[in-house]
Amino acid sequence: MRFEIVHETEYRYSEPVFLEPHLLRIRPRSDWSQRLVRFDLQISPQPEGCAQLVDLDGNATIRPWFSGRHDRLHLMARSTVETMVTDPFAYLLDPAADSLPIQYAAEAPQLSPYLEFASVAPAVEALAGEITTEAAGKPECFASLLNQRIRELCSTETRLEGDPLSPEQTLTRGRGACRDVAVLFAEVCRVAGLAARFTSGYAAGSPEQERFLHAWAEVYLPGAGWRGYDPSLGLVVADRHVALASGPQAADARPFVGRFRGTDVDAQMTVDLRISASPSEEAATARIDSEGQGEEA
Repeated sequence: MRFEIVHETEYRYSEPVFLEPHLLRIRPRSDWSQRLVRFDLQISPQPEGCAQLVDLDGNATIRPWFSGRHDRLHLMARSTVETMVTDPFAYLLDPAADSLPIQYAAEAPQLSPYLEFASVAPAVEALAGEITTEAAGKPECFASLLNQRIRELCSTETRLEGDPLSPEQTLTRGRGACRDVAVLFAEVCRVAGLAARFTSGYAAGSPEQERFLHAWAEVYLPGAGWRGYDPSLGLVVADRHVALASGPQAADARPFVGRFRGTDVDAQMTVDLRISASPSEEAATARIDSEGQGEEA
């Protein structure tokens, strides 16, 4: 798929404020699963400086800093991305990925942040045990079953601001935003002994839909690496998702992080996200070639 994305965010302040340095994780990933064709970022007011860096989780991060006082901050990111995963199951698992909990060997030190979980609520622990039994302890089957189960248990709602709910809260309410169910999915995976992380990004949808940032989870399967699961849609991630950033916790993949200094200041955020997705040229050519092949009369 070829995605054309325009992501516009504006913060307005009731009084001029001093903007602290910000962290922006809004440059899409570019790897084997998706290719960043073009990226452009406009920031107003003009930053005093802007650094490009890679954070601890390998995310492309932009760090602008500012001088003076301002009553607004406007960011417009334009991206063209080609996604290339047509078969999300095109891999060969290592023997280590045969049963839960996975016995991560050489990867264990690096994966430790993705295996840690807080005090587990009984409902979350019960869900992990239930899915493990249904999957006969097979990690790949576990992830697929859990993806569908959360989709069935929790309806999706839109909540533009605020941190994700706790896994227990989401299960109890029976509904949550995409970031809530992604956190729930990751937590259940970790309880079962499967490394998982949180990912932010975009998803394809109907042109008439109002668009928002999206979130899902990824699990680490030896022999397959990081593989995405989207419990809010009940899908295994393939070519209809564009990843921005990933991390052990939702805060580590947050697209916008920043503070301001001011007294008795009210802040208001507005977002305008436009996404168009169409088959890539390569996919379209392959489809035409396939349709053009046939037996001669």
